[in-house]
Amino acid sequence: MRIRATVAALSGTLALSALAVPAAQAVDGPPIPKSASLAAEARSNADVGDTVITEIAVNGGKDIVVGTSVKKTLKIAVTATDPSGIKDGKALLWHGTAFDRNHIDGSMVPSSETGDCKVVNETTSTCTVTVVADPKSNIYGNVLAGKWKVWALAQGNDGDYVSKDAYPTSVSVKRAARLTTNASPEPVKKGKTLTVSGALTRANWDTSKYAGYTKQNVQLQYKKKGAGSYTTLKTVKSDTKGNLKTTVTASADGYFRYVFAGTSTTPAVTSASDFVDVR
Repeated sequence: MRIRATVAALSGTLALSALAVPAAQAVDGPPIPKSASLAAEARSNADVGDTVITEIAVNGGKDIVVGTSVKKTLKIAVTATDPSGIKDGKALLWHGTAFDRNHIDGSMVPSSETGDCKVVNETTSTCTVTVVADPKSNIYGNVLAGKWKVWALAQGNDGDYVSKDAYPTSVSVKRAARLTTNASPEPVKKGKTLTVSGALTRANWDTSKYAGYTKQNVQLQYKKKGAGSYTTLKTVKSDTKGNLKTTVTASADGYFRYVFAGTSTTPAVTSASDFVDVR
């Protein structure tokens, strides 16, 4: 039911109005079915005239990292050019195998049906829309982690327009991660064994809770008191519950931390450091 609702909002609310063009231009474009959702689909991947999208920036080029409860608001900026100048530009994010109601399983659709356009020069403008990644509504399952595509449209002042189902850029939507470190015993005698424990967890969008990220390589790093940087001591693999545990020999006062490099579905994360007093 949630997938159907998402696609209905995508094709029925924004996409139809976004893809609407002046009647004079519609004559040269693809036929428009009576159904709102079909009309939106028919208008996809269309080029009329000499309007060109030159750049799309999603979330400032950063990954979209989503936890289990907090909404993330982000902007999509569409830069386009036309000899007559740009009237409007807009975009949305979608996940699936094809841009149609049967193959989209997730979307981030702006509430406004027009972009906030700023003139760059007489032929070029950058139009910005705002979308929300919400783990309570449109980020509702782990299957949605990974690459999302960008649908975009730009329209010139003369009625020319261009729309792309999947503009040649994409953005990664990732499951937020947490990482902890605890070295013990504290204090410890020099030459004795220290046990460094921790846990790597990430947001589970299926359950709205954090769960262990299993069988992942995590680096244990150490920085001697007074030093300027950390050194990697070893790589530790998380167990079936995401827990980390290893031992080292205590040598001098210093800080221990775990560092995870990230994957295609989960961002890099570094734990807070744990200071150990060696006596």
